[in-house]
Amino acid sequence: QLQASGGGLVQAGGSLRVSCAASGLTFSRYSMGWFRQAPGKEREFVAAIGKSGVNRYYADSVKGRFTISRDNAKNTVYLQTNSLKPEDTAVYYCAADPLVLGSKPTYDYWGQGTLVTVSS
Repeated sequence: QLQASGGGLVQAGGSLRVSCAASGLTFSRYSMGWFRQAPGKEREFVAAIGKSGVNRYYADSVKGRFTISRDNAKNTVYLQTNSLKPEDTAVYYCAADPLVLGSKPTYDYWGQGTLVTVSS
């Protein structure tokens, strides 16, 4: 099970850290990803991190503003979002997969999502 939290309302230029806590799986054996879906749009890739935390990938739209990290001791993956823009408004989903590390939404397990709203 993946439980996302930390979303909320923030002004443009602000920051939020969203978290995703995993349970029922051996967290360190899973690559983790963050995706987002805005109203009326398809789900899109945001960031991904490998099992050890060394390999990290970002969508061009968030590169330099967002940082993905993980704490395997706490079974948690984080997404630090800085310099937020109104177009970052979306439901943010975390995902886990034992094999996949990439930008396609083919991960095996998904959390319920947390809403991030950026006001202009």
